[in-house]
Amino acid sequence: MISSSFSFKTLLLTAVMTLPGLALAADPAMTKDGMLVDHNGMTLYTFAKDAGGKSMCNDKCATNWPPLKADSTDESMGKWTVISRDDDQMQWAYDGKPLYTFVMDKKAGDVTGDGKMDGAWKVAKP
Repeated sequence: MISSSFSFKTLLLTAVMTLPGLALAADPAMTKDGMLVDHNGMTLYTFAKDAGGKSMCNDKCATNWPPLKADSTDESMGKWTVISRDDDQMQWAYDGKPLYTFVMDKKAGDVTGDGKMDGAWKVAKP
């Protein structure tokens, strides 16, 4: 028979080993003032031409509207998904919509991209 202190120690050790992995499972962005922002507080946008979880913003578009990059080890969770771009980079999407920042936003909270291209660019909201 295994002693109860041994079982408790085993359980405790398992919990301690699991916690660091859980700490890394943070959302790729956060909500501030009713909009999605990256971890630097920069506003995130969606593009109306994106469809089916695929980014249509490539080349010069992606220079002006940098994608919210995901690492190859990142995994989808809940409404957050990782998509593959045409340039073989990974990008975060929220609720099926790829996310971007805008180069003309200079400080956290700027929303200069909202409504650009006849309304095709919108502030991302949860």
